[in-house]
Formats: sequence, structure tokens, C-alpha cells
Amino acid sequence: MASQDRVVTGKLLKRITKPADLQTMTSAELVTLAEEIRQYLVASVSRTGGHLGPNLGVVELTIALHRVFDSPRDTLIFDTGHQSYVHKLLTGRQDFSALRQAGGISGYPSREESIHDVVENSHASTALSWADGIAREFERTGRKDHVIAVIGDGALTGGMAWEALNNIAEHERSRLVIVVNDNGRSYAPTIGGLAHHLDALRTSQSYEKALAWGKRKLLSHGKPGEAAFEALHGLKAGVKDVLAPQVMFEDLGLKYVGPIDGHDEVAIEFALTRAKAAKRPVIVHVITQKGRGYVPAEEDVADRFHAVGVIHPETGLPVAPSRFGWTAVFAEEIVKIAQENPQVVAITAAMMAPVGLKPLAEAHPERVLDVGIAEQHAVTAAAGMAYAGAHPVFAVYATFLNRAFDQVLMDVALHRAPVTFVLDRAGITGDDGPSHNGMWDIAMLSLVPGLKLAAPRDEATLRQALREAIAVDDAPTVVRYPKGSLPEPIAALERNNYGDVLYRGQSSEQKVAILATGAFANLGIEVAKELQEQGLHATVIDPRWLLPVSPELIAAIKEYDLIVTIEDGLVEGGFGANVRSALTRAKSYQPVQTHGIQRRFLTHAARAKIVEECGITAPQIVKQVTDYFQK
Repeated sequence: MASQDRVVTGKLLKRITKPADLQTMTSAELVTLAEEIRQYLVASVSRTGGHLGPNLGVVELTIALHRVFDSPRDTLIFDTGHQSYVHKLLTGRQDFSALRQAGGISGYPSREESIHDVVENSHASTALSWADGIAREFERTGRKDHVIAVIGDGALTGGMAWEALNNIAEHERSRLVIVVNDNGRSYAPTIGGLAHHLDALRTSQSYEKALAWGKRKLLSHGKPGEAAFEALHGLKAGVKDVLAPQVMFEDLGLKYVGPIDGHDEVAIEFALTRAKAAKRPVIVHVITQKGRGYVPAEEDVADRFHAVGVIHPETGLPVAPSRFGWTAVFAEEIVKIAQENPQVVAITAAMMAPVGLKPLAEAHPERVLDVGIAEQHAVTAAAGMAYAGAHPVFAVYATFLNRAFDQVLMDVALHRAPVTFVLDRAGITGDDGPSHNGMWDIAMLSLVPGLKLAAPRDEATLRQALREAIAVDDAPTVVRYPKGSLPEPIAALERNNYGDVLYRGQSSEQKVAILATGAFANLGIEVAKELQEQGLHATVIDPRWLLPVSPELIAAIKEYDLIVTIEDGLVEGGFGANVRSALTRAKSYQPVQTHGIQRRFLTHAARAKIVEECGITAPQIVKQVTDYFQK
């Protein structure tokens, strides 16, 4: 339990311990329940931080899903999982006091939490593939249960979603319902041809007329009837033109229902009931409003409070405004570089503001490309831009570059394309759980021939690394940095080709070289000072460029008795492992102690707690070093 008091649950919400409890509620009670859920979300998430806007937008939709379908017998999959908070509340998890904190509930679906959570889905565009696989096996084994995939319109920009749709359409007997949660946004407004297609449906005047007529019919009938259903979906004579934009889906062989008002629980429930009865793949297109019911979110043009830190619930303003961070430095420096170098262009995968490209887009809109949630396309498009004479900079969360490894290897590196990858939130991020820790990139990218990777330690070295990376014209380059605030500047005692010497201890017979990378530079200095107190000479070197391991660095550390590496990434295959291999190739066999993240998925917790659990603290590192010399 977190230190703060638990938020009071509304009377109706408190009655919900399992989805079946929704079945006894009247329409009026469901409206009140939706209000209580929104109040609870604002009160809770404002205390802990989390994904607020997406969940405020899916309240009625999630209620309807659990009234029509029988979870967990019917399988519910959310894409992405950040829209699952309401689902958690309706499946018995009503203590959000430690949301995304150690010991509390995850910010995404989690099998460890509940049998109602199936896919721990936080990398977008995968739900339809999961759903297709589950539905096919249900059919093969004779199960009559349904599979429901709830996918945001932003996630439909991902290539995997369309690969899945292609296969789902071919599987005519599948009991699969695809709910397109269309709020016109991922982080920012959804872009591309698909966005225009859905927008044609969303803004059709005929749809609005049909919807209004259908609601009147619903009221006159007292319950949904066939005539009302036809009206709600624009099927009545005189409004058939609303159906024209749906041809894309129906030409694939998928039955299309919609668009539906995503905040009209009765209309959603009726559409889902019809989809459930179809016994074939059906797309239900639901129009929702991100941030619904919370004025600060509704008025936030940037991302409708997609994800927030701790905020004042009354105003939506942050309780403690964040310090000038790594992303802000990149945002400022890339604008300066672009002004000096007309070849520089930038790419984002639906993360314009979060990765710091918004200022560049405002200054030079023609030089920033948002491809949507399509990392593979982004990387290969960057290779094409490089061929045509540009120097592309693809800014992306480190964890999301995993999705485009083949393109980095075969489209960029094989062609020696000068593309710079700027990896935001590299290393341990913590709160968002195992999928969002950007801990894989060093080990993964160490396999790529010719690729150069830098890990700056502070503001000055970030600016310098970015300029050095963009100056490379015959190979891919990577600049990685962590989430959060900048550390205080760390001055170098001396600068060399192999890196910066940050600390040099007094002479001793036993000498240790500490290679402290990126965000762990200060930790390396702390370790060296403690070792000095115990009579060991320690030199701290920040290599700055980690990949490939510099021959000059290997030559510089040959004289030391022990090499210690500290990195914000995997130790297996990471920087330390590459140093060990480079020493061996140079016929130098000093022992190497590697400190970083072991090969496992990290549960959600604060970064400091995870760092301690991984053994990346001064006392733990000092003990290992002193134990070595005491053998």
C-alpha cells in the first residue's frame, strides 16, 4: 500500500467485484457507474501518475464489453494495454493507491494480477495477431467462446495489425470481434491514410442524422430493435452514403458495424450483441473522446493527458514540475543542428512531443515525418532518405527500436546508411513495467556491423554526442539517454580518443579501471572514492562511445589488474561483455566484472529500487571488487 490514503470508491463501483455484477444494473445505474469510475480514475491517477486520458475515454465501452461478453471465458485483449484501467476496476482490482509502484497493480494488463488479463500488451499493434491465434485454436478445438480485441485507431497504423487483418478476413468462421476504439489519437492525433478514412466516417453528417434518429427510436421502442439498429448504423434509406468509407474493411471480407457513439453504453451494447451473434469476424467502430469527463484533459490539445505524473486533480497541473531533462536537451539541440545543416531531417513513430521533436516540427514542419506507430517503416524510410541525400534522425523510445531490428541490420547497416537513432528512455525506466525498460539496445545493437553507439553522461556530452553522430556519413549511429532529469555536469580531468577520465585515484599496487557509462558516470566516481579509502587505486573512464569498443580504450586499460564496467543495460552481450571480448582479441586477459541488468524481465517499480535489486549500487560494486582482491 502506498503512503497516501486510498481513494474512496463510489457506491456502485464498490458493488462490482466481478464482471457478472454488472448484469443486475439498470441503465440509469450504469450512467452513474460511469461517472463514479471517471471520478475514481482522476482522483487515483492524479496521486500516482499513469495513463489517464485513454482510460477516461473507454469507460462506457468497457462496461458494455463486460455486459455482453463473459470474461474470462470470452477472451478480452487490449491494444495497447494502457486503456485497461477500467477493465481492472470491473474485474475486482479497485485499489489503485500503488498503481505502477512496487507491490501495486501494473499500468498494463498482467497475468499475475488476474485471470481476466490475457496479454501483457504495451507495445502497440499486436492484439489482432493474438486474437487471430486464439480464435483459430478455439475453433480447432471446438470452443464456442469469443475473442474480443480492443484496438485504438492509433495502433491500426502499425503493420502487424494489417498483417493480422489480412489473415482474420480469410478465417470466415472465427468468433472474433474487433473493436476499433477511434478517438483520432495515439499520443497525438492519428496520422496517415487510415486516419483520413476513419475521419470520413467520424465526421459524416449522415451518420450524425442516423444516430440522432436511432436514439429517438430506441427511446420509443424501450429497447433496441431492428429499426433502431439500422438507424444507428446509417442503413435506413436516405442516409446510406455514410457507408461508403467502410468499403475498405468490407472488401477484405470483414463485416463492419459503426460508427457507434462510444459514450452511449446502450448503443455500444446493442452493437456488440449483434457482433457476438454474427459467428464471423466483425469490426465494431466506436467513436470515443480521449480524456472524456475531465475538463483539463479535454482541453489539453497536445495529448489529452495521455500519461501524467502526479497532478493536482482540480487543475491538472503537475504537483512538482519536472526539471530540465534529457529529452528537452535533445529537443533544443536538434533544432540548432537542423538550422545549421539542411540535410538533417527527423522521423517519429507517433511520439512527436514525447521524444522531443515538436520544436523542430514547429520550426521546420517539412523536415519532420510522423509515420504513426510503424517503427519498421520508419527505419527503412530513413534508409531511403539517406540514399537520397538526407541525414535522418529517428527519435524513438529505446524499447520500441526492438521492433525494427531487422530493418536496422538489413536496410540501414548493410547499406552503410548515415541514419542517427536517438534512443529516449534508454535503460531502466521502471514504472511502466517490463515492456518499457529500454534495456535491450546495447546488447542487441552490438550485433550490427559498423554501428556506432554513444551514451552521454550529462547535458554537454549529449549535445556533443548528437553532433558527432550526425557528422558520421558512412554508418548508422546511436545516441542513447535515460528518462528523467539531467544530472549535474561532470567535468573530465582529461579527454582522450578513447573517452574521458573522470577520476584518478592515488597510486597503489592494485589498480582498478572503472568504465562507467552514461547515466552511471556518477556511480563510477562514487565507487572509485570508496575503493580509494580501502587502499585501492581506481581510475574512472567514461568511454562516451560504447560501440564498437575502441582499440585505444583497450590499450589504455591493459595495465590495470581488474576492469569494472557499469552500464544501464543487459550485462549479457552488453558493453562489458564486448570489452571482455575485445581484451581477449588483443591477447590481454585481465578479469572483467560487469555490472548491469541480468537477462530477465523487470517488474514495475521505481528506477532506484530496480537499480538496487540489480546490484548496481556503490556498496554492492565495492564489495565485489574488494572480494576479488582478498581472494
